[in-house]
Amino acid sequence: MVLPLGADSMTALDRKLLRDLWDMKGQALAISLVIASGVAVFLMSVGCWDFLKRTRDAYYDRHRFADLFAAVTRAPAPLLDRLREIPGVAAVEGRIQRDVTLDIPGLEEPAVGRLLSWPTTHPPLLNLVGLRRGRLLDPERPGEVLVSEAFAEANRLKPGDVLRAVINERLQTLRITGIVLSPEYVFTLKAGDMVPDDRRFGILWMNEPELSAAFNMQGAFNSVSLRLMRGASPPEVIAQVDRLLAPYGGVGAYGHEQQVSARFLSDELRQLRAMAVVAPAIFFGVAVFLLNVVLTRISGLQREQIAALKAFGYANLAVGWHYLKLVLLIAAIGALIGIGLGEWLAESMAGMYSQFYRFPVYQYRINWTLPVLVTVLSLAAAGTGSLMPVLGAARLPPAEAMRPAPPARFRPTIIERLGIEAFFPISARMILRELERRPLKSLLSAVGLGFAVAVLVMGNFGVDAFDYLIDFQFHRSQRQDLTVTFVEATSSAAAFDLEHLPGVQHVETFRATPVQLRVGHRSHRTAVQGLPVERELFRVLDADQRPLALPPDGIVLGDKLAEKLHVGVGELVTLEVLEGRRPVRSVPVAAVFKEYAGTNAYLAREALQRLLQEGPVVSGAYLQIDLAAREALYRELKQTPRVAGVTIKTAAIESFQKTVADNQLRMQSVNIIFACIIAFGVVYNTARISLSERSRELATLRVIGFTRGEISFILLGELAVLTALAIPAGYAVGYGFCWSMAKGFESEMFRIPVVISRWNLGFSAAVVVAAAFVSGLVVRRRLDELDLVAVLKSRD
Repeated sequence: MVLPLGADSMTALDRKLLRDLWDMKGQALAISLVIASGVAVFLMSVGCWDFLKRTRDAYYDRHRFADLFAAVTRAPAPLLDRLREIPGVAAVEGRIQRDVTLDIPGLEEPAVGRLLSWPTTHPPLLNLVGLRRGRLLDPERPGEVLVSEAFAEANRLKPGDVLRAVINERLQTLRITGIVLSPEYVFTLKAGDMVPDDRRFGILWMNEPELSAAFNMQGAFNSVSLRLMRGASPPEVIAQVDRLLAPYGGVGAYGHEQQVSARFLSDELRQLRAMAVVAPAIFFGVAVFLLNVVLTRISGLQREQIAALKAFGYANLAVGWHYLKLVLLIAAIGALIGIGLGEWLAESMAGMYSQFYRFPVYQYRINWTLPVLVTVLSLAAAGTGSLMPVLGAARLPPAEAMRPAPPARFRPTIIERLGIEAFFPISARMILRELERRPLKSLLSAVGLGFAVAVLVMGNFGVDAFDYLIDFQFHRSQRQDLTVTFVEATSSAAAFDLEHLPGVQHVETFRATPVQLRVGHRSHRTAVQGLPVERELFRVLDADQRPLALPPDGIVLGDKLAEKLHVGVGELVTLEVLEGRRPVRSVPVAAVFKEYAGTNAYLAREALQRLLQEGPVVSGAYLQIDLAAREALYRELKQTPRVAGVTIKTAAIESFQKTVADNQLRMQSVNIIFACIIAFGVVYNTARISLSERSRELATLRVIGFTRGEISFILLGELAVLTALAIPAGYAVGYGFCWSMAKGFESEMFRIPVVISRWNLGFSAAVVVAAAFVSGLVVRRRLDELDLVAVLKSRD
């Protein structure tokens, strides 16, 4: 008679489930922690994505963030009315924008300020600022400015403080009246920089009449923002805007998704989505693998129990559900731990974003659908991954289950076939015999250990990548100490003026211009930079980090830009200059180089000047300086009229480490903790399963005279061999994990190099070896507790 799945029958099976779970509590906890790691990373990533997206969208909407932006050389104010008449345009606001050199109290180096005009005849229409401290500008008081909050905090500025700026070749004193936030500068980045430097670059708002008079822009504008009606076509509006602005030096309108601050936010959201997929998939994959192996071994060891259950009338479904519940219970425990940890990490990450991105309100709210979703995913993954061993236990015929499992195939090992067994002690031969006679079991154990190594390699990957990126970008490629940019293109004779400044040892000038690159129907807006043929400071490097020569006519593209345009070496690219006479030329791609920031293109400086049909003019210069004289040099640069900005390499490195690198390394520290959990979980499970399977064999050896040390050597020696085999395989899998993470985080503005250091490899191996050692000690204690009488009872 088959018993129904009633309360009484299930109560007995539930008691057995709890006993089994208690007997394997160490293994169950280890697997639960692996699942918890995946759940925590998922909740942290998706929670932060949801929080950041909601905060951004609400801020953009309430403060009327513009949909389109455009810059011109100088356009008359009446042109704004014609822009408003374009179908689909809801609002237009013109303004004056100029970058100037700032002298900040307490800051040795010169800073750069972006001056924006503040309308005095009407409230701002777009990109509304939010006042944090102080007051707004008084139209009747000259010399007043509003300052962006990030810049003010970095330099400890407050309302009432003063700073000096070189405005149209005159040094002027400006008084701060208020500290503000702007949706246009949630993330503040100066052109040419990789990361924000809030101490040396800030946004300032000045009354429009005063700013227009200073730069001779009365009745004109050089920057315009537009907001579109719902349903309007951005490409169509952009085409109309470009047509109207082209006669006045327009360099091409672009959507808010290409605006620097908005693009960084979009990239961050996309990277969080990638992390929410890649990292949890790896953790869940390892957990499912462990559950599958553990359940397969448990059902194999409990063949007699399965037979007894079926003999007492339990149906196949009841037996299968019993083992499935064991898996689901372990997964549920892991999900609960992960939910608590993940929500804590998400809230901590949200606090970190408050220092990185500037929003008026940071309020992280738990989205309760996410814990439910990730719990369902955890249970589904665990159940699906364990389906085969569950079905195997359920379908096992009672008569078959009563018999012990078929013995492994016995044959001479490789050392016996080679005739060198005499050189190996008997314990070592027994280890090799066990590994060879159960190759699938050995392979699965090695794979599990390899996963532990791979996850550890991935956990330390961020440290390696950012160390390499700093060395590549700031020491091998960009070897200058300072980068100076001019207010506008000026005569190359400026190089001689720079050479005579205090402490300047070497100067290399460059010419930069905005361009539109086209290949067929694909296009990309960027800046092409003309560099001298002979140069030592700013070097374009190939994949082998060798300096790349610039040909006299061809263009050199970064690999990301070439990929975006689908163009290779030897093919033609159409170059449309977006300033001056706007020439259009087809130039061949001479080379493609490796780069990790931006989408850059380079020409020989003379070739670019010929293309622009201009004389020897330059946009800026790279300087190598005597650091002992830098204070005097900084004082001179603060008062040099033609200088629009100064970028200091040491400050750029410091800023990089405080922003991108630090934030990524915080994430990596979380990954390392989770990776160590996985490593110990995998190794401990492997050791415990091996002990469970071989306890009868080891007890037999003890009865016939083997010492505890000898049987410990047999069991732990097998674990040592598997660990040694798994480490190199784990390195290969780890490289694949790192590549997947790098591709997931890749964006147009920033890429992560796939670099793995020897320290990383050594650390990963050391952790797994340490896990094997600790697990071995735990298992060794269990060997001392073997019940020789019980394990020797016949199972025939």
